[in-house]
Amino acid sequence: MRRMWLGLAMTAAMAAAPVPVLIVDGQNNHKWQETTPVLKRLLEETGKFRVDVATSPAKGGDWTAYNPDFSKYKVVVGNYSDYAGDPWPEPLRKKLVEYVANGGGYVSYHAADNAFPMDKEYNRMIAVGGWGGRTEKDGPMIRFRDGKMVMESKPGKAGNHGKRLPFLVVARDTGHPITKGLAAEWLHHEDELYDSLRGPAENVHLLATAWSDPANRGTGENEPALLTVRYGKGRVFHTILGHDVEAMRCVGFIVTFQRGTEWAATGKVTQKAPKDFPGRDKVSLR
Repeated sequence: MRRMWLGLAMTAAMAAAPVPVLIVDGQNNHKWQETTPVLKRLLEETGKFRVDVATSPAKGGDWTAYNPDFSKYKVVVGNYSDYAGDPWPEPLRKKLVEYVANGGGYVSYHAADNAFPMDKEYNRMIAVGGWGGRTEKDGPMIRFRDGKMVMESKPGKAGNHGKRLPFLVVARDTGHPITKGLAAEWLHHEDELYDSLRGPAENVHLLATAWSDPANRGTGENEPALLTVRYGKGRVFHTILGHDVEAMRCVGFIVTFQRGTEWAATGKVTQKAPKDFPGRDKVSLR
């Protein structure tokens, strides 16, 4: 009996152990110095995560000592973009995609989908990306038309957004662990609504879209806002949301980021839907 009790206690303790997370940053055309501490806090405040940060050398710096050990973590959160900086060295990029392919989790947060346009496997991992010279040669755009996800391959550059305004996020799968129990439509705080992202778009599952208003330099299309990707044995959560600390105050961003990170790490979501989650008519902020 004592042995059984000890076994149950050990199992409970292991189940309660926080999920180890690594945030990678250091270069970005966005203010990673401000957003990384928020990402870390949002994860740790759930009590479900233990978060470390690996900050790269500055642009033009010495990369020889930067070699994060991804194997120590269940999920890596990308807050790095070489849009206005240095791409990671090829061995490090290869190490990341192999980590995910072998079962690790990855979260592509906002401008992380601008990163590494030359890297075929990274682009497969995040499904679609923007800027960095991406065009139709890199793959189609994801559209949601007539109740289903479709691919559009017309010529053009990848990546665009209008002014930062509030916009409606519409769940296209309300049964997925990340979106289950949340409002089917919710008003997101003012943010960059990325459009015209392109990529291989393989093994992708569309969770939510946002309509890109032509009056705000948009496409008139339901653009992907939240999606998941299966890459090898790994899970990827891709969110276009969260341009800066003000946009990150939105409860919709907070909750989908927290849940998306847990899903990428474990394949499950144990977090409950909060009472202050936004609806379609009013932004909810923390």
